[in-house]
Amino acid sequence: MSETRSSRPAEGAPAPTDRRIVVVGGGPAAHRFVEALWRRGTDGLHITVLTEEAHPPYDRVALSSALTGDVDLALGEPLMWREPAISLVTGERAVRLDLAARCVVGASGGTYAYDDVVLATGSDAVRLPLANGEQAAVYRTLDDVQWLRTETARLSAELGRAPRAVVIGGGLLGLEAAGGLQYLGAEATVVNRAGWLMNAQLDQGAGQALGRLITAKGLGIHCGGAPTSIDTDDDGRVTAVGLSDGTMLSADLVVFAVGIRPRDELAREAGLEVAPRGGVVIGAGCETAMPGVWAIGEVASYEGVSMGLVAPANAMAEVCADGILGGLSTFPGFDTATKLKLSGVEVASFGDALAEAEGSLEIVYADPARGLYQKLVVTDDAKTLLGGIFVGDAAPYSALRPLLGRELPAEPGAYLSSAGGEAPQSELPDDVILCSCNNVTAGACRSAVHGLDEDGAAVEPALDMPSLKACSRAGTQCGSCVPMLKKLLDSELTKAGKTVSRGICEHFAMSRPELFEAIQALDLASFQDIIQRFGVTDEAKTGHGCDICKPAIGSILATQRGEYVLDGGRGALQDTNDRALANMQRNGTYSVVPRIPGGEITPQKLAVIAQVAEQFGLYVKLTGALRIDLFGARLEQLPEIWKILVEAGFESGQAYGKALRNVKSCVGSTWCRFGVQDSVAMAIDLEMRYRGLRAPHKFKMGVSGCARECAEARSKDVGVIATDQGWNMYVGGNGGFQPAHAQLLAQDLDGETLIRYIDRYLMYYIRTADRMQRTARWMDDLDGGLEHVRDVVINDSLGIAEDLEAAMARHVEHYEDEWAATLKDPDRLRRFRSFVNAPDAADQSIVLVEERGQQRPATPAEIEAGARRVGLGVAIPVRAATGAPALREG
Repeated sequence: MSETRSSRPAEGAPAPTDRRIVVVGGGPAAHRFVEALWRRGTDGLHITVLTEEAHPPYDRVALSSALTGDVDLALGEPLMWREPAISLVTGERAVRLDLAARCVVGASGGTYAYDDVVLATGSDAVRLPLANGEQAAVYRTLDDVQWLRTETARLSAELGRAPRAVVIGGGLLGLEAAGGLQYLGAEATVVNRAGWLMNAQLDQGAGQALGRLITAKGLGIHCGGAPTSIDTDDDGRVTAVGLSDGTMLSADLVVFAVGIRPRDELAREAGLEVAPRGGVVIGAGCETAMPGVWAIGEVASYEGVSMGLVAPANAMAEVCADGILGGLSTFPGFDTATKLKLSGVEVASFGDALAEAEGSLEIVYADPARGLYQKLVVTDDAKTLLGGIFVGDAAPYSALRPLLGRELPAEPGAYLSSAGGEAPQSELPDDVILCSCNNVTAGACRSAVHGLDEDGAAVEPALDMPSLKACSRAGTQCGSCVPMLKKLLDSELTKAGKTVSRGICEHFAMSRPELFEAIQALDLASFQDIIQRFGVTDEAKTGHGCDICKPAIGSILATQRGEYVLDGGRGALQDTNDRALANMQRNGTYSVVPRIPGGEITPQKLAVIAQVAEQFGLYVKLTGALRIDLFGARLEQLPEIWKILVEAGFESGQAYGKALRNVKSCVGSTWCRFGVQDSVAMAIDLEMRYRGLRAPHKFKMGVSGCARECAEARSKDVGVIATDQGWNMYVGGNGGFQPAHAQLLAQDLDGETLIRYIDRYLMYYIRTADRMQRTARWMDDLDGGLEHVRDVVINDSLGIAEDLEAAMARHVEHYEDEWAATLKDPDRLRRFRSFVNAPDAADQSIVLVEERGQQRPATPAEIEAGARRVGLGVAIPVRAATGAPALREG
């Protein structure tokens, strides 16, 4: 047992007039309760916190980050524990609550007298009553996490291979545990007795979509079978897990993550009322039936419910602190909103997600085979938001979560981003809860920006995200409200005529262009060095970044250093497609897109593509970009396929990267009687020069041999059109959701000058554009637009033309095809392992049908209609044009 306290009379004992408050438990709820009292002032109080763990209270929400690295999860300000009125006693387990003597007895023999006692003992991880169940680990505390890290490393060394881990439980904790174990090098499989993952928060469609995404990450999934036994060998080592459907899963390590059980034994033995399903019964003020005894967090049962979520625990802590000080606050009930991000997979659920309210309507966009599912639940008049589910794309969650129970400003379908919706810009009302974890309203955040506290008194304005989060506490726990908080901050600063921060995310105060220059100036080579140098707070400097800053910095490092994009720890920065060096498709397979510069290809190379397609059963499609796409490859097949293609002289077409996609070309003067320049040769020269060039977003180019514009060059980021005198250069054309026509930058250029201007234009864009910003939007945002670009590119108004050209020359000199580099290195090839335990086993969930002589993914309706499983996929009858059924045995 150890004690953390400041000096105070009688070695920290309370003064005779102090009100003695003992908190039993050291989890997030206990911490929040003590913090609530500390913020209000501790005069006349003495607070003792008893925690059986050796650690001060830490953030259990972020426990998975401790599984993948050494991070500081300590909650709040360390200053609080140095407050003389507060004593933190670690390593002390409470063994008895003596209601008559009004004291708590510790395992050390110490007694802690109280005037008020707050039970915040939390919960235990549930262990299933299985044979050899004691051999399984649990995933609940920092000590559990440390054991898993050590055991995974030990098993890897002992077995000489990746250990097989079976995680029992397909909820939030189970998925986080499996993802962490996979990161540590284990082959992880998740077992869930229900028919789909996260069945408590997601409906079947969402669960199936999530399963598809999780499977594509390399995790094994087994749903619909309950564990019945854990098998061991004669030495007591785990060998397998048996399931109720007869399946035996090979295992070296088993982890239980099937739920929690309130730790109410202290209260039960003291004679306090305990709910039938466990948990100390409390009223709306978090009080028990015994005066002076309170309960909060996971151990508390309110209206028969105990819940292991951070938002209700925080709300209880605030209500309890207010009640002890004489207030009349009441617990508003349970907020069941959850948000998960596992290895880039986004999942969110809130409100009446399962549409249980009478007369509720469900507006759904579902593409589960591709891992996309979005649903809003509204009242029968389609106006009031009741709940929602998002899988694969949770972008609308942060804007919709605060509007729960309110009338939507637009049609519900407008919020389904996966279906092409774009919700209207609207300002949150002041009384809307922006941060549900800490119960912070939008109005409170606005007041903080304008320098007003909760009582309207003047305070220091919060003019950036760190200070706004610090004073309002919004965005300091799960982080799902951070995008809305940033939007509110920017809006209020703009209205006040103040400069709006262009920080790339909450971890960096610098914009992407500023980061680009700073990284280059200091020659930084790793994300860790960059965040250590430029992170905005100590928390950011010791963290792992986010899905905004990591890919952006990965792209910057790829552009500047010209090194293999996945080496040196940079693989963890990349999106899914970049990590696989291939585009994931709707059924979890990948596409193979070899580069075909200018669309020109020999018969011999065409034969190789045909050979690969036939050998691996791939779907073949000629695209509008003059490329041949091969669809349907499994992850472990990619190296085999690319070995054949690379040996035949092909390179990666980088259809997966934020880089040059292609240079489209007509046949030009080589064949066409209208052509005035050799557009094919120019297109090939441009594609070979700019191949592999990483940028803030993908970019495309086109070369037309005459003004008839068959290559559609003016719809490209860089378009080149031949004239009698040379080449016209167009810039800023984009297709996509917001199409833009390219604008003429320069006319009648010779080939050398054209390439020099393109070098300058692309490098200037790469250095100064924001993340995920296409060239059209970038030019729109530049002060001066096209004229500014013309001055920089042609007139060298900034004096950087030579530097831009030199940077492009370095790229050209150091270019190496990513797949060729991958095939040379056995360590790099290990990324392309099958997601199941047997490396060569096929994904039996891939469902294919034959149509027009090729295999394609089956539609949900075809799958539901029933099919028989054959080989790699499923054979489903599909009506041919003649009306006769066609079968393809995958």
